[in-house]
Amino acid sequence: MERESMEFDVVIVGAGPSGLGAAIRFRQLCMEHDLDLSVCVLEKGSEPGAHILSGAVLEPRALDELIPDWRDSDAPIHTPVTDDKFMFLGPAGVLRFPNMFLPPEFHNKGNYIISLGNLVRWLAAQAEELGVEIYPGFAAAEVLYNEDGSVKGVATGDMGLAEDGSQKPSYEPGIELHAKYTFFAEGVRGSLSKNLMETFNLREGVDPQTFGIGIKELWEVEPEKHHQGRVVHTAGWPLDQMTYGGAFIYHLEDNQVAVGFVVSLDYKNPYLSPFDEFQRYKSHPEIKPLFEGARRIAYGARAINEGGFQSVPKLVFPGGALIGCSAGFLNMPKIKGSHTAMKSGMLAAECAFSALKEGSTGGDELNAYPEAYRKSWIYKELKIARNVRPAFRWGLVAATLYTGIDLWLRGKLPWTMHHHEDHKSLKPASKCKPIEYPKPDGVITFDRLSSVFLSNTNHEEDQPVHLTLKDTSVPIEVNLELYDAPEQRYCPAQVYEILRDEDGSNPRLQINAQNCVHCKTCDIKDPTQNINWVVPEGGGGPNYPNM
Repeated sequence: MERESMEFDVVIVGAGPSGLGAAIRFRQLCMEHDLDLSVCVLEKGSEPGAHILSGAVLEPRALDELIPDWRDSDAPIHTPVTDDKFMFLGPAGVLRFPNMFLPPEFHNKGNYIISLGNLVRWLAAQAEELGVEIYPGFAAAEVLYNEDGSVKGVATGDMGLAEDGSQKPSYEPGIELHAKYTFFAEGVRGSLSKNLMETFNLREGVDPQTFGIGIKELWEVEPEKHHQGRVVHTAGWPLDQMTYGGAFIYHLEDNQVAVGFVVSLDYKNPYLSPFDEFQRYKSHPEIKPLFEGARRIAYGARAINEGGFQSVPKLVFPGGALIGCSAGFLNMPKIKGSHTAMKSGMLAAECAFSALKEGSTGGDELNAYPEAYRKSWIYKELKIARNVRPAFRWGLVAATLYTGIDLWLRGKLPWTMHHHEDHKSLKPASKCKPIEYPKPDGVITFDRLSSVFLSNTNHEEDQPVHLTLKDTSVPIEVNLELYDAPEQRYCPAQVYEILRDEDGSNPRLQINAQNCVHCKTCDIKDPTQNINWVVPEGGGGPNYPNM
């Protein structure tokens, strides 16, 4: 069966803040200039927002520019921040840090606590009203190229393939979507974006990207413990002084509280489990009372970019561009990237529209986009914050002191520190101490499988495994032998298990791909980069409600 093809002026891969921001801005310009140019958005989730997971505290700067009258609409933004707290935790105590000493990046006046997934759903509706075509449940699986090497578009994955690659009776070939310009808005560690960076050498001359894993739960707490609009950030325990990370607690409306934990993926001890560190965090005497008598209603996990300014790659290549977290615009000290992602999509859309309006037939590099980025407030934000993340190689205390000085000086210190690749940071297990985590109580702390159940994750089981191994011998001969199989611990969804015979012999890796929440941590942290995450059938993965 041959693939069908569809032609568009612009194709966007990913219906997140950057992809939808780009689509909306492009169609706004079409209407302003009375030009009917077409734009299509592909989304691998079952609907826009299904795979979106973020804290989230929204800085509305980009949304104000994109849809100035959103406050007069039905936008799902109801909870302005009313109360900001920052705390350092010890094993049993807490040190509260006065807000007056915190740099501007740590203040949230004028921001809103939201469900980013719900905002994305609303943005999708605004985009469709403007004539944007959105196709949920279609995973872009392949980049298409013209004869001259420029990007021609993308192809969606075949549907109805069995695990062995054979065609089931329900088989349908993927569809090719051709465009003059293709924007990749896949989010953190997008599989196609990763390939494009290699194909076009987009990372030449910039630092490696560095990442964290963010794990989040949504709870319904007792009304007397709920403080709508309160934002709490913590650092310190249960992580050691040399492992970068922290936690957030955001009080939304309707007695709901989002609690999350971020661990940077350059940690050294292969026995560390980000999931279990998060569960242990909730047992702290300062944190636990909030969740007593409460009900956990959702769970999810996602990698986040932490590299910032010095890790942004070249943004364009013949026929396309990287936008949003595919490029890595998150402002680490703010712990916010939705506003910068959305703005990047808007900038790319404006540059593509100008080129097409002037008669471009596509296939060229949109060099006006990186130039617009360098003149934008995104660039200024990231430059100010550039040394925050790398400073934490000195440990929590020294880095906190340095960060305060650097941010109060607005990043004017005359140096730029650099990042390293996260997968190279693990020490051999023989040089590290195992970490004993408490058994979950099923009330405030939980196991992985019951958590994955709350993420509504589902994949068609009889399909090719989307967590592919470059060399099937590596998990046992390298990962197990040297690092005691760290994939069992860094995965927050129990995808990877080492199975043995009853006598303990014959160790082998089992991949439970149906559990995968698409966080991409394995693709990032695997010490030999042997795990390659590729898209499963469209519509598979988590279905996050209100996350």
